[in-house]
Amino acid sequence: MPQGQPSVVPNDGLTTRQRRNRPLVFVHTGIGKGKSTAAFGLALRAWNQGWPVGVFQFVKSAKWKVGEENALKVLGASGEGGTVAWHKMGEGWSWIQREPAEGEQSNEDKAREGWEQVKRDLAAETHRLYVLDEFAYPLHWGWIDTDEVIEVLRERPGTQHVVITGRNAPQQLIDFADLVTDMSKVKHPMDAGQKGQRGIEW
Repeated sequence: MPQGQPSVVPNDGLTTRQRRNRPLVFVHTGIGKGKSTAAFGLALRAWNQGWPVGVFQFVKSAKWKVGEENALKVLGASGEGGTVAWHKMGEGWSWIQREPAEGEQSNEDKAREGWEQVKRDLAAETHRLYVLDEFAYPLHWGWIDTDEVIEVLRERPGTQHVVITGRNAPQQLIDFADLVTDMSKVKHPMDAGQKGQRGIEW
C-alpha cells in the first residue's frame, strides 16, 4: 500500500484513522479525455470493496450505451462485490443543448429531477460511492444551483463518497472538493479528423 506523506496535519481533533476514512468529494474537470473513465475506475474499486455504487449520468442520452455501464451492471449483479445502480438523465451530447420536442420534458427539468434523486439517495445513505457523470454541465449552465449542491454534499450523512465529472466545473465546487483533477489535452486523434471508435470512446 503506498504511504503518502501529508504536507499538513490539520488540527481538527481527528485521529489518523478517522481522517483517513472520512468521505470525500472528487471533481474531474478540464477539456481532456478521461474524466468519466477515471470516475468509473473508482467505481470498480468501490465495487471490489463491496460498496453499493450509484451512477447518475446527466445530460447524455438515455439511448447512449457506454461500455462501463454494461461492465458495471454485470459486476453488480454477480454477487461478488457491491451492488451497482445506473440512472440516466437528459438527452443528447454533453456539449449540445437540444430543444425538447413538444410535450417532452426539458433537459433542464430532467437534470433537476436527477439531482432530486441524488439528494434522496444521499439522505437515505443508499450508496457508498456516487458517480455524478457530466454533472458539472448542469451546474455550469445554471440549471442546478451550485451553492445548494455544496450544502447538500457538506451535510450528507455517513461515509458517502461523491465523484463529479464534466468540463467547466464551477470554481466554488472546485474550492469545496477534497480532490480535484483537471484533465488537460495535449493531443487527441479528433484533432486530426479521426472520429471516436469502439473500445476507446465507448
